[in-house]
Amino acid sequence: MTDANAPGASARLYSQTDHDERGNFHYEGDLYRAGEALPSLASRIDRHLAQHLTGTSFAIRTETFAGGRKVIAEILDTPDDLTSREAQDAFIVEVRDQMERFGFTRTNPLQDFWSCSFYGEVRIGQAYWAALAKRQGIRNPVDTVLSLAAFKKRVKAGDRLKLLDAPSGHRLLGTTRDITKVRSGDLILEGRSYLSFPRASAFACDGRLIRIAIGSQYGPDEHLLYEWLRAS
Repeated sequence: MTDANAPGASARLYSQTDHDERGNFHYEGDLYRAGEALPSLASRIDRHLAQHLTGTSFAIRTETFAGGRKVIAEILDTPDDLTSREAQDAFIVEVRDQMERFGFTRTNPLQDFWSCSFYGEVRIGQAYWAALAKRQGIRNPVDTVLSLAAFKKRVKAGDRLKLLDAPSGHRLLGTTRDITKVRSGDLILEGRSYLSFPRASAFACDGRLIRIAIGSQYGPDEHLLYEWLRAS
């Protein structure tokens, strides 16, 4: 099914649209549908991005708040190297341009006026940096024998975690701490600290070693390496 161009739709992309001499900015995307429900909008954006950016995967989620609604596209993986700030900015603009085709924006900063059908946000997710590190070759590889879901079922209070490796300067490197409580989203460790569970793609466990990817643009291969010491 092909969407018909919305009346008054701009021939330019969002990033190519300028303010006029009075400060007015008016953009209406060619895929905009008036009154579209947020779940439908997010679903269409998800399908469109998958078709437009081959080889790139996204996690699409939505938020609603008093001032409106938001669609967030988190980049999980792409063949492009987004290490440099220039590459990140260019890719984010490309993705945002495609998202904005589904909405409209009317604004005038001189009059403190803003109206739009939704707010679009593009994020480079931690999963992307983990995927980039794998392509470039990672330190301390750990076989995924236990999935994150399986680990959550087996780990219990009384087990201990020893931090074997971490980014330079980590104050807890080499320490062993007891797990005092297992919750759905994290582990509570002795000393009133906690360890949040990552995305499944950032977690690897072979039954003894646990590797959690925490990479960023400054260090794609940064990670935490734990030894899981089970209570007898």
